[in-house]
Amino acid sequence: MQDYQVKFETITIGNVDFRIRSLQDSQQFSDPDGEAEKLGISSALWPLFGLVWPAGLVLAEIMSSFPVAGKRVLEIGCGLALASIVVHQRGADITASDHHPMAKSFLAENVALNNFSPINFQAGDWSTQNPLLKKFDLIIGSDVLYEQNHPGLLSKFIDLHSNEQVEVMIVDPDRGNHAKFSREMVALGYSHTTHRCDAQEIRGLPFKGRILNYQRQAG
Repeated sequence: MQDYQVKFETITIGNVDFRIRSLQDSQQFSDPDGEAEKLGISSALWPLFGLVWPAGLVLAEIMSSFPVAGKRVLEIGCGLALASIVVHQRGADITASDHHPMAKSFLAENVALNNFSPINFQAGDWSTQNPLLKKFDLIIGSDVLYEQNHPGLLSKFIDLHSNEQVEVMIVDPDRGNHAKFSREMVALGYSHTTHRCDAQEIRGLPFKGRILNYQRQAG
């Protein structure tokens, strides 16, 4: 039996309406079997996967018009995977990944709400290899640099799953770890650019941050 509260809302991305089931608020928590605790997810962190965040909305909006045809796309730390759902609606090859034990079921329910075919989901613990995750042409994520150790972990994870020619796009709400992450990515052979997003309002939610773009060319 479900012991957390949810809500349903319609989110318009790129002039397309998406029905999204999310947690009611940041006070929700349910880990009866201790599955999240075993993964190092505390009660305070538990609900974060199931909320719609401004950075996630920015990434989803970008993906509504970004060239994805013919590319294998991976969303890291997907949470509710709104960007993955947008990419999927456009007919691209998308894999969503997250280490939260509830992310997969919420994704499946949101895909069903929109009458879409299933989206491939794989566990995405950045410190543990998943042999089912292959390599990708485009890797995307939003608000994934919120811990000090994330730049090192995430850069290595991205490099492990990057094709020889790859593009990486991260929407970061100025968490303070982006500079270290960029240094790690440059050290691994990626070029990068940064685009500021200041004083924007996304569906009534304030967003101030930057879009981090990394590329590596074949050869």
